[in-house]
Order: sequence, then C-alpha cells, then structure tokens
Amino acid sequence: VVLVTACSASTPTARRSAAQAEGSTTCTTSGAGAAAGLGAATPASTVGRGDPATSAASGAPTTEGTGAVPLETSASSSPAARPTAPTAPATTTSTVSTPPNVDPSAPAVFPLHVEAGKRYLVDAAGKPFLLHGEAAWSLIGELRRDEVDQYLADRKARGFNTLLVSLLEHTFSRNAPADANGDQPFTSPGDFGTPNEAYFASADWVLQRAEQEGFAVLLTPAYTGYIGGTEGWYDEMVSSGADKLRDYGRYVGARYAVRKNIVWVQGGDGDPPKRELIDALAEGIAERAPGVVQTVHANRDTKPLDYWAGRSWLAVNNVYTYEDVYPRVIEQYKRTTMPVFLIESVYENERPAAPLRQIRTQAYHAYLGGAMGEVFGNNPIWHFSGPGLDAPDVTWQEALDSPGSRSMAVLGTLLRSLPWWLLVPDQVDGRTLLTEGRGSGQTRAVAATLCDGTEALVYVPGDRTISLDLRVLHGPTATLTWIDPTNGAPRAATPSQAPTTDTVQLHLPGANAAGAEDWVLKVESR
Repeated sequence: VVLVTACSASTPTARRSAAQAEGSTTCTTSGAGAAAGLGAATPASTVGRGDPATSAASGAPTTEGTGAVPLETSASSSPAARPTAPTAPATTTSTVSTPPNVDPSAPAVFPLHVEAGKRYLVDAAGKPFLLHGEAAWSLIGELRRDEVDQYLADRKARGFNTLLVSLLEHTFSRNAPADANGDQPFTSPGDFGTPNEAYFASADWVLQRAEQEGFAVLLTPAYTGYIGGTEGWYDEMVSSGADKLRDYGRYVGARYAVRKNIVWVQGGDGDPPKRELIDALAEGIAERAPGVVQTVHANRDTKPLDYWAGRSWLAVNNVYTYEDVYPRVIEQYKRTTMPVFLIESVYENERPAAPLRQIRTQAYHAYLGGAMGEVFGNNPIWHFSGPGLDAPDVTWQEALDSPGSRSMAVLGTLLRSLPWWLLVPDQVDGRTLLTEGRGSGQTRAVAATLCDGTEALVYVPGDRTISLDLRVLHGPTATLTWIDPTNGAPRAATPSQAPTTDTVQLHLPGANAAGAEDWVLKVESR
C-alpha cells in the first residue's frame, strides 16, 4: 500500500503551532487500503490480564533518572517553498483540516466524536484530541473518593488526559465485585438485569470527577475477561443472555449519556464466541446514547476490524500486542482512515518486567506509526491496592512517580509542542526522511513528518548512526535537536543545523539521563 499526502496552507505561514497558527492547514492522505470492517476473523490469542507475556524484550538498564524538565526547542529559520517527493495514485482519501489558532495543549471540550476521513478523535470545539492515556482498570471498584482525587490530580499534572477503566470490577479489587463502599453492582449476584442503584451512584461520582478534571474515560461496561475466564464477566453474561445485556446497555447508556467524557470499550482481553452478547450490549448503549463513540478491547493480536467486521457500533480501531508495535499499528493505518490507537502493550513492572526502554519504545512506535494515542500501563497502578498479576514492590501512590510515568509526561509534552495530528509516518506517502539506521523490532528507529514538511520527529532506540534525507522538508535549513525521552532535556545535535538540499548523518549522543541509549530527534525547518 502506498499512501499519498498533500498539504496546503491558507496563509504563507505554514507553521500551525499553539501560539503562531494563522489561517488553516489541510493535509489530504490517500491510499489503496482496505475498507474498515472487511476481512475474516483471526484466531484467538493467548495473553490477557492474567496470562504471562511471552515476548522476551531486550533493552537498556532499568534504572531511570528522576524528575522531568520542561521541554525546550530550538529556534528555526524562515519558511520557504520546498518541493516534496513524487506522489503516487491512490484510492482512499482522508482530509485533515487544522482549525485556525488551534492550541494542541488546550483542554478538550467533550464529547469526542469521529469525523469521516480523520485519523483522530475530534472534540466538541473541533480540536483534534491526543489520546494520552493510562490503564486504571480498578479505579471505580477499588478506590475511596479521597484516593480518586489524589490519583486524578497527579495524572492531570503529568499530562495524562485519558483513563481506561472497568465500570464493573470482577476480580482485581479487594472487595470485588463490590466497590470500596461495599456495594455490589447487582442486587442479584451476576444478574445484569438487576443493577444496584447504590453501586452506580458511586460510579457516577468517579466519572463526574474525571470529567471535571478533563479526562476522557475509556469505560468497559462489562469486562469479559481473558478468553472468558473467571477474571471477567463472560460467564455471567452468558447466563444473563442477550436480552438482559441489551437492557443493561440501555441502562448504562442512558445513565451516562450526561457524562460527555465517555468512550465505551466493549469486550476485554478476549474474543467471545457468543458475539451476539457484545452486540446486544453495544447496541443497547448506542440506542440510549446516540452518537457515542465505541471501540473494543479484543484478545492480544486480534484485529478488531476482522473479528468485529461490519459492526456499526465500532467507530475506533486499536492495537493490542505484547510483540512489535510498529508494524501492527502501521498496518492498520494503511488499511483504513478509521482512528487507531494502542490500547495495550507491555505494562511497566509486570510479568516479567520489561526493560524500561521498551515502555518508551512501544509508545513512540505507536504515535510515529500513525496512532492517535496510546494507553500506558503500570503495576500496581492499574489495580491500585487490589490484587494484580504480580506482587508490586511499591504502593500505587509511590508508583505515580515511576520512571515510566515520567517518560510518558515527556512524550505528552513533546507531542503537544507541535500539531501532532498532521504527522505522517515515514515511507507511506512517497517521502522517506530516515534513510539509514532504521533497525528492526524493539530497536527499530521510526520517523514521522508533518505533512507540510515543517517539522519531524525521529525516535532512535539504541546507539547508532542515522541518515536523514532533508530534501523532504519545507524550509531552506533544518534545525536538529536531541530530546532525552526520560526527562525532556534538549541537546543540540551535531550538526545542529543543515541545509535541506542534501542528506545528513548523525550519531546518538550516548547514554540518556537514565543510562539508556534511546533519544528523540526533533527536526524543524521553516
């Protein structure tokens, strides 16, 4: 598949940053990709919340630096017209229009929605929504109200704006399925036809607080559990049947229609054989909350557009893998313009603990591979004080300042420093910025360039020399700055500037503040 991207600006100023945007920028991406929902179901896979990850990850030392510093960028030169690489014929088109004076760092205005041809969610003000998320599965089931406030305040300060949460916790809280108040979700245990008002009133409060603090909530109405096992609600869903699940969907759909920050997530770590149960639940929600966005948390490496082909309720695609993220994300990017995000990959400090560089690598691989977002996970934060899969070495409160959390804060700041929604992955639109030093797997270097050629990001996990073809950029001169992904500190590259008439070679600057050898290169050319 070859994608073609064109970019135009309504004023001579091509830069669309927070403070400098003038007029609007439009990118059109086309490609010969399959339509959403086509294909055959993929076989069920073998990992979930309760199944050990099977991939062995190599990487850097697990000791990280402390504290994040504000991300700084270098000054760059004036804009000048630049030719772009030749484009190829295409059949599928997506248009990305940048509203004038868009501030990428401004809080979202809920609700979120999907617009045809756009590869990201859009808020009620028309602004692209960067899904910068964290798994907080047991937030409703486990925490007291003061703890909810403590958690939300910390994650907001670190730049997270999305939480992945179970509405009903079956296993991973201390009083499951009761909440911290001791209230059960159903007056008749496991019967989806008997919702308990006291339980859902408590859930109301958590979701309202999340909305007040600016968080979108990826809310799972009934986590099915790893391949339908005891971790989730699948057995009870089968016993309740499709009619009760449809009514339950209507119940939560109507109840939470007032909460504009919700994106519903069907399923949960599995591909249920009785798909009609999930369909009934999703359709019940859509009936009472028309236009609400829904997606699905399938089994590991299942492609939602295959297993759930043709579902009208499925509006957002995602990738769930413990293997190499980049090829899986970019495959979905090329397949359809439906928004895609990384819903789950390796969690920090879990089964067995992956090198901390891999936590960063999978996030950068997602965003620079065309994803509109990524959900970070940490043990014990995803289950808080409840039972998890591995006994944590720290409390969830201590884990709030984990190396992974600090790295994700840097990533969010970096992405919000530019119009991220205009990024186009390398080699998909006839342009190739990164020409040498690419690598593969967890050491794969990846790049993405704004469609107008004014900025690019390159993530390089592992010491090496890379080559960049600067001719794909916009202005006469490129300014090159290394960013430490562990603390955000900038470092001028060698060379720090280069003409955009040729290629340039750069070597990584050595170990970052955490002792690892991964860096982000920010390229500016205007």
